[in-house]
Amino acid sequence: MVDFGDDLRITYVMGGLAREFDDPSAMIVPWLDAADESGMPVDPRLWAEAPLSSSYPACMAVKAAAEQGVEAEARYLRALREGIFCFRRKLDTVEALVEAARGVGLDAARFRSSLESNAIVEAFGADLEETRSLGVTLPHLDFPEPPPGAAVELSPFDAVALFGRTASIEVATVCGLALPVVEAELWRLATEFRVRPVRVLTGVLWEPA
Repeated sequence: MVDFGDDLRITYVMGGLAREFDDPSAMIVPWLDAADESGMPVDPRLWAEAPLSSSYPACMAVKAAAEQGVEAEARYLRALREGIFCFRRKLDTVEALVEAARGVGLDAARFRSSLESNAIVEAFGADLEETRSLGVTLPHLDFPEPPPGAAVELSPFDAVALFGRTASIEVATVCGLALPVVEAELWRLATEFRVRPVRVLTGVLWEPA
């Protein structure tokens, strides 16, 4: 998004990780391993306290959000990721998913209507068919290598202002800076009340103050 700007078009395809989670507690260690490898904060206590029954409702909810535009879809997907992975929210029921849509500024009534429609079931089914026909391991990124635009330099403050709630490793990546440098700068900005840390079990997210 930073390097390619308006030349980059993102299409989200929902792969449906699990129709049903048979052993939720088995998710805790893989989540912690993923957090350790990626540097992204996570709170896997969800799987011991109020585990998701399935990933399918959230996948269909993203397809429903897409009915309100690409930007709405991206905001909603991010909200689900943060809610489930960081804030232990059981986002697998219609009411919880509608409330998440309302929280990111979507038209909640329209979202509910879309979520409960046959069209969304069919759209999600098409996504499942696409991912399974490709035989990909999720998550998967298919990048067609468009030519990059003009180089854009962002400061850590710029990155948080642009993307909203963001992890330290994400800020470091888009700014092209070492993680310790970024974390030191973000904490300095926090002392000036320009950004605000949001604690997650294994780390911190940053949001505009």
